[in-house]
Amino acid sequence: MFSADDTAHMVRALRLAERGLLTTAPNPRVGCVLAREGKVVGEGWHERAGEPHAEINALQQAGPHAAGATAYVTLEPCCHHGRTPPCTDALLAAGVARVVVAMEDPNPQVAGMGLAALRNAGVDTTAGLLADAAERLNAGFVMRMRQGRPWVRCKLAMSLDGRTAMASGESRWITGEAARSDVQHLRARSDAIMTGVGTVLADDPSLTVRVDGLDDSFRQPLRVILDSHLRTPADAKLLDLPGETLLVSGAVDAGSEAHLVRSGVRVVTLPLQGGQLDLRAVLQYLGSLQINEVHLESGATLCGALLQAGLIDELVIYMAPHLMGDAARGLFALPGLAQMAQRIKLSITDIRAVGDDWRITARIDN
Repeated sequence: MFSADDTAHMVRALRLAERGLLTTAPNPRVGCVLAREGKVVGEGWHERAGEPHAEINALQQAGPHAAGATAYVTLEPCCHHGRTPPCTDALLAAGVARVVVAMEDPNPQVAGMGLAALRNAGVDTTAGLLADAAERLNAGFVMRMRQGRPWVRCKLAMSLDGRTAMASGESRWITGEAARSDVQHLRARSDAIMTGVGTVLADDPSLTVRVDGLDDSFRQPLRVILDSHLRTPADAKLLDLPGETLLVSGAVDAGSEAHLVRSGVRVVTLPLQGGQLDLRAVLQYLGSLQINEVHLESGATLCGALLQAGLIDELVIYMAPHLMGDAARGLFALPGLAQMAQRIKLSITDIRAVGDDWRITARIDN
């Protein structure tokens, strides 16, 4: 169905889409290549939410050469009026003859209707070229459209014997500088960085992105603290840093949040289950805020609870070449796992060296 040229042009469209990795949220990352008689005549990507979509930027570059061309788009063109007009209308007006998409748009406002509109107007349309790569690029957007919650990526650092901190709680630094720098790039692509109040009390983290070269338009991800009983201290470092902080609590005592009220800090109350926050309700709430990707950096208790609830989608584990001993703390608190049949199965998708450490990326097998 697809030629070698088709594949090459879609690969290029995916590379273009990656340029919007830090800037398109809550929209998906999309790239577009226009080719005619084997030659690229225009290309573009969605650069920033609220600005023209990838197809529009490619059409503007192609000008009159778009007539009769094939458009390679990493996500189905939109057919509805949002902050920008429908891309299907622009493609038809330009006289594009064929449209190849990597994947259909899971947004219910599109969901196959964009391709149908083009097809009904006489445009040759096909879908499914490098669909897996396109979905990986927009895993958070796809998850939010399909399940109403963000994609949750859990970052952990451990020793070779699977320990995250000494028995005393000392944990700085397990991994080397290269690994810690790599984590900053994971944070930067996320819409929210989430932790639990236990980590706030123990480590007083910043939960900010520190990457050289980010321009002034970069917005710090939303910092999210899960704090069932509002134990976050008023002098916690992250409450006074640039950007926004959201405290999710189950406390309903009027005035209990008064010590936390300040510019850029928001407190929301959600249901408790057995004295703890309903984690699924937390993620659904974040989905309602149009959060696509959550970067989780927390202790064993919260990480374990999310994992057992089936709410962690990806693990990124940095493994350092040293041993910390059997008294040191483990990765997850997973009570109730007593038999081999209860194991949580993973699929490792990537292993690579990062400085002196190793980075293991795995998906949860559901």
